[in-house]
Amino acid sequence: MLAGMTQISADSAMMQPVTNSCAVPSYLSRTYHWAYLSHRTLPWLDREWVVSAILWGNARRLMRAAVEEFAPGQRLLQAACVYGPFSRLLAERVGCNGVLDVIDVAPIQVANARRKLDGLAHADVRQGDLARPDCLAAGSHDAVCCFFLLHEVPPVERACIVHNLLGAVEPGGKIVFVDYHRTHSWHPLRPVMAQVFRWLEPFAPSLLDTDITALSPLGEGFAWKKTTLFGGLYQKIVGVRRG
Repeated sequence: MLAGMTQISADSAMMQPVTNSCAVPSYLSRTYHWAYLSHRTLPWLDREWVVSAILWGNARRLMRAAVEEFAPGQRLLQAACVYGPFSRLLAERVGCNGVLDVIDVAPIQVANARRKLDGLAHADVRQGDLARPDCLAAGSHDAVCCFFLLHEVPPVERACIVHNLLGAVEPGGKIVFVDYHRTHSWHPLRPVMAQVFRWLEPFAPSLLDTDITALSPLGEGFAWKKTTLFGGLYQKIVGVRRG
């Protein structure tokens, strides 16, 4: 039982109020304030060309790879806000007969996502800590997307998030993870990314060799398929819940 518990634990133009239902985690404030919590840098970072540069020109390709896994009419959960057009692409994918729920722990990100999704009545954004077990109801969604979130959280919180996201998928539903992966040894960007992780993404190295599907015992209830992209720098993992 103890081993199982260790594994599981292992500014805005839109003035819609954001309920402070949970505190911003200390690791996020310490490590990523400049990237996600600053009203000064957010407008500059949330630009499509910036996102494309960060992902070495692969942003649209990676977004399409995730979006294509979902279908119109689904109730889709997006785990954490994403810079660029990703949320709107997901909302357009599920369409007005579906639902897009976006959950992020930072009020500034919630307000920014609401601004970008303004006019889409079937898209909702709320604040919540996905590492907390009370954030999501069991089987609440028939699709879940986690796009470049896991490399930005420490291992313990990462395992909790994966566990909670898997639990939110209803039987027969699908979950998609897109994130960093260890590159092939010959990849010319391998030493560059090692420095990027060292300076800007301190939690990323612990993800590179991690089997995301094994972070929670709930993973055993899914059928998994993994693909890598851009010389192994990125991975897409798709799981379908049995039953």
